[in-house]
Amino acid sequence: MSEHRVTFHPYGKSVDAVDGETLIRLAMDAGVHINASCGGAGVCGKCRVVIEEGIVEGGITEKLDAEDLARGVRLACQCRVRSDLVVRIPVESEVDASFLNKTAGPRKTAHIHQVSFEELKERGLFIPPVEKRYLEIPPPSRLDRMPDVTRMINFLKMRYNEHRLVVRLPVIRKIPDILRAADFKVTVTLARPVQPGRKTHIINIEPGDTTQRNFAIGVDIGTTTVYGELIDLVSGEVLAHHGEFNGQISYGEDVLSRIVYAEKPGGLEKLHELVVATINTIIREIIQEAKVTPDEISSITVAGNTTMTQLLLEITPRYIRYAPYVPASTLYPPIPAVRLGLELSDHVTALVYPAVSSYVGGDIVAGVMGAGLYRTHEITLYLDIGTNAEIVVGNKDWFACAACSAGPAFEGGGIKFGMRAAKGAIEDFSIDPFTLEPMLMTIGNVRPRGICGSGLITIVASLLEAGVIDGRGKFDCSLHHERLRDVDGVCEYVLAWANETQIGRDITLTEDDIDNLIRAKGAIFSGFQTLLEEVGLRIEDVHRIVLAGGFGSYLDLEKAMTIGLLPEVDPEKITYIGNGSLMGCRMSSLTNRIRRDVVEVTRKMTSFELSETPSYMTHYIAALFLPHTDVDHFPKLKARMDARRSIYGTMPFRESTVTEGGVTS
Repeated sequence: MSEHRVTFHPYGKSVDAVDGETLIRLAMDAGVHINASCGGAGVCGKCRVVIEEGIVEGGITEKLDAEDLARGVRLACQCRVRSDLVVRIPVESEVDASFLNKTAGPRKTAHIHQVSFEELKERGLFIPPVEKRYLEIPPPSRLDRMPDVTRMINFLKMRYNEHRLVVRLPVIRKIPDILRAADFKVTVTLARPVQPGRKTHIINIEPGDTTQRNFAIGVDIGTTTVYGELIDLVSGEVLAHHGEFNGQISYGEDVLSRIVYAEKPGGLEKLHELVVATINTIIREIIQEAKVTPDEISSITVAGNTTMTQLLLEITPRYIRYAPYVPASTLYPPIPAVRLGLELSDHVTALVYPAVSSYVGGDIVAGVMGAGLYRTHEITLYLDIGTNAEIVVGNKDWFACAACSAGPAFEGGGIKFGMRAAKGAIEDFSIDPFTLEPMLMTIGNVRPRGICGSGLITIVASLLEAGVIDGRGKFDCSLHHERLRDVDGVCEYVLAWANETQIGRDITLTEDDIDNLIRAKGAIFSGFQTLLEEVGLRIEDVHRIVLAGGFGSYLDLEKAMTIGLLPEVDPEKITYIGNGSLMGCRMSSLTNRIRRDVVEVTRKMTSFELSETPSYMTHYIAALFLPHTDVDHFPKLKARMDARRSIYGTMPFRESTVTEGGVTS
């Protein structure tokens, strides 16, 4: 796609733009503030800009009259770039323009790490655990009465140098008829041993040449959501992916409530059936999307936290919730998929990722394997941010790991207008620190209907830097503005008025919402701070931070550091891998090396129980502040806040003073 150069005046800021991008998104990414409160739906009419040079598409609505159009006025949220542009932002008040820009420049998100199939091949690591071999076997005769199985094995040895072969009984039952129906031209499926020197199993036989139709499934079982993907074992490509809410959610939103339900008569069986039904729904969706049949699936790999794994396998998780918090097992044998109730052929084996402890499960082990942490010399911090946050630190020689309960705030839970990341969720936000008017963007550029987790972080960070809230997350109610109001003793900020939303109500952010976010981010920050301390490290000793989970892709790193969710480090150190658990399942499907290494890696992982670590509560209490009670952990933020104190003091509606660190009182 062609690129253009867009310059915003009066700020003199220029940015590169892809053809067809909206001006509102460009302005948001560039740190240029434009008033906008409808999320980019084109209904509030506040994001007016003047096109001084260049060609745009759209941006003309009933909000603009003939005189506006003649002057080149367009709505930035509806206006798409078609050439190099010079755009003027109408000045709403006479202020120092430099303070209307984000001093840190463009919005910074983590670099996305992609698994390269070609890289696997170049490194000699493309060794699928399940492969297919096409055979054209000489048929028996009066002079050659060799048994069918022996004939097939001998040909595999001669043609493909395959040795130490074992044939499963269900395959033996099929061999005679399939060989003769296919004129002895067949494809066999081989399951490689995890450990070298052990036997390869012949798990299936098909008529004709089906070597180009070999597929695997990876499944991440989360407490809230289950994700699956279909992998082509020939090309290494992910052909389809799908997610569903975990069917167990009706019986408890968190791990502990599921364990309690599993203790009831029939509870364990019910929860097992629900998660299996969820996985089967995903299987049907992805094979339909990729136009694959169940018979063409050769393997399935599953990863989940320890409780989810035990519920899948119908193992009671009861003792996970009682001291000393012991799981039934951390290693799980391969099991025929049909025995679990999965809608796959009887030759498919389900492989389940091992766990480390009751609260550090196979999903984290899968993430460590998929992200390649077990191969690096550098000290790496791995964060899977969600309702239950998991933390790992270490390198190829050792790992320390822990889990902490962050609560549902990052997924919109416990927030008055919180919602999951879906169409209409406010995902990006900016505030004019002088007028307190917002600029917000929603997923899908439609009218807002709520706030998702990444949006919540951005909103709170922006309000903090603008001095609208203090370090305790409390609004400065002395700021006389219509968007700040007290409702039943709780102060709130109006993000969007009722006539601008989908829900017909004002969408607000309350002090209770901010408090929930502070507790969530405090749990994570204190979690990795404690873990690092326990192994004698500081954040300065960490070379790389890896973010996992669907939440991380939308996370503005600067904002996450501003609120004290992430440590203040060079953003170049931070990498996002997406669903780490699913990545580990994918990699296990593509290379047998990971399956060989995973047990050894789990032996190197030492689990810490944070609730039993004395310093954790001390660190947690210290983290219940924006960004932290010790602002010296965040020198760049402190410098930005200090630089703005005198500017904020000149504003007519600001009657409060600014304290050390830039918070108002």
